[in-house]
Amino acid sequence: MAKSQVTFNKIEKEKKRLKKREEKQKKKDARKAEKEASGSSGIQFAYVDFNGNLTDTPPDPAMREKVEAESIELGIPKKEDRVQEEPTANEGKVSFFDHSKGFGFIIDSVNQEKYFVHISGLIDEITENDKVTYELERGQKGMNAVRVKKI
Repeated sequence: MAKSQVTFNKIEKEKKRLKKREEKQKKKDARKAEKEASGSSGIQFAYVDFNGNLTDTPPDPAMREKVEAESIELGIPKKEDRVQEEPTANEGKVSFFDHSKGFGFIIDSVNQEKYFVHISGLIDEITENDKVTYELERGQKGMNAVRVKKI
């Protein structure tokens, strides 16, 4: 004789589903009874005032601002429309540089931050304790010093 396909888990899921259905029907009946008892017209509306707060009174149409559709920008502006800010050259001191591995670190002279520098980002040959100018670019693990020049 074959074993029943109804498992304990299936029975429990069915019980939960029926219980949810009952609770939903009870809530619906309670809302219906409350509506009849209070005599309200049904759905309540919430309005947003000019300060962003929810109110039950509609906003004054006289205070409405006129917005032109052309002034609304959708998406990111085209590259030529964006303002290009020129990268500023930072000054710092080379705290460590390993020529055999091709990387090192520069300490900024203003905020004492350490920045990674790779040999591919060098313009001039550098060694430890050299004063340098550099620009910052975002790398995989943080900010990297690029276009490094000796002062």
